[in-house]
Amino acid sequence: MGSSDAPQGSGVLRHAPRDQQWVPAAEPDPYAVEAIGQHVTHHFGPISYVWHELASDLVRIDIHVVTPTAERPFYTLVTDGMSDLAMSVPAEANDSPYAELMLCLPADWELSGDTFREDRNYWPIGLLKSIARLPHEYNTWIGLWHSVPNGDPPSPYLPGVPFAGALVAPMLRCDPSAHVIKTESGKDISLLALVPLHPAEVALKVRSGTDALLDALATVEISELFSPTRPSAV
Repeated sequence: MGSSDAPQGSGVLRHAPRDQQWVPAAEPDPYAVEAIGQHVTHHFGPISYVWHELASDLVRIDIHVVTPTAERPFYTLVTDGMSDLAMSVPAEANDSPYAELMLCLPADWELSGDTFREDRNYWPIGLLKSIARLPHEYNTWIGLWHSVPNGDPPSPYLPGVPFAGALVAPMLRCDPSAHVIKTESGKDISLLALVPLHPAEVALKVRSGTDALLDALATVEISELFSPTRPSAV
């Protein structure tokens, strides 16, 4: 996976059970709402529809959906709402405290009709939502090259799904200017991709760090476009 961004998140995000109960979502940032919509349209194509959360804990996580086109023959999903609150970014990280997440799904992925809410189709959407809410639940942050295992020890998201965690990575299938969303109020929002990982890939990151994982991933074809049948790089 090629990128000009140097690895910086060498650890794995693990958190104790949350003490807080459900907290009503923060008020949406109208400048961010407008900027995210314009950014998605400009870089990925017209927004076909938005999945709106009806009840949200801490932050509302809506998802913009861009359907496949000739230029981008796959679905593009982008969160909207993670950036309503600032993350707790350490000063030495020098990253924006605001972020949104995205991933792409193959054109034949079932995102409509009666089967959309079935776990086998919905789990990538649930992954976007859970990781987008995570930094606000645990007073932490999400940055490039962080990885988030599905449990400890990591387990597959679903029976029959060979992925047990996700890597936060830069987008590759777009212009570099798509990596940051700028609002009229002066907020810079990092737009970060999620790349699902096999259990052995998560274990390599834990055992040997980011550079070892990236070296392994360089042997397979990965990007923000999720490949449900890709083999493990480890």
